[in-house]
Amino acid sequence: MSAAHLVAHLYVDHYAWLHGWLRRKIGCTHLAADLTQDTFVRVLGGREVAQLNEPRAYLMTLAQRVLFSFWRRRDLEQAWLEALAQQTESQAPSAEDYALVREAIETLDRLLAGLPLRARRVFLMNRLDELSYPEIARQIGVSLATVERDMKRALTQCWLVGLDRGATAWPT
Repeated sequence: MSAAHLVAHLYVDHYAWLHGWLRRKIGCTHLAADLTQDTFVRVLGGREVAQLNEPRAYLMTLAQRVLFSFWRRRDLEQAWLEALAQQTESQAPSAEDYALVREAIETLDRLLAGLPLRARRVFLMNRLDELSYPEIARQIGVSLATVERDMKRALTQCWLVGLDRGATAWPT
């Protein structure tokens, strides 16, 4: 059976339960449909479908990653909208500024995508909230060495992603 037929069978056999699971997680049938489609798009770009021993477990893992990415993007957008709402009309960004900020948020999201949650949080607290390492350590209840290790990991991730995308300088 061809790969296209295998994916089609996988889609037919598993779409309904996966959509239902995502709908229960986020409470919106339309958004759940989008995330279900995103999950199957990842199937198409992922490993060989014919080699799947546990397709349901594989789809659940992919769907959890898609859902996590959705929540991370939504949180970044919400933070931007809250900051925007606090500005006066004369301070409000132009459409061009808004597009640049949105692009920067998406780039930051891609740069930090492979990091554990705490390392992302440490990086954002340092770079966006401008907190020192000792302040971060106190706020999240970890040692200074842990904060330093998480920052090193985050900066390395940014650098590696920048190199992978053809950047010639350290990401700022």
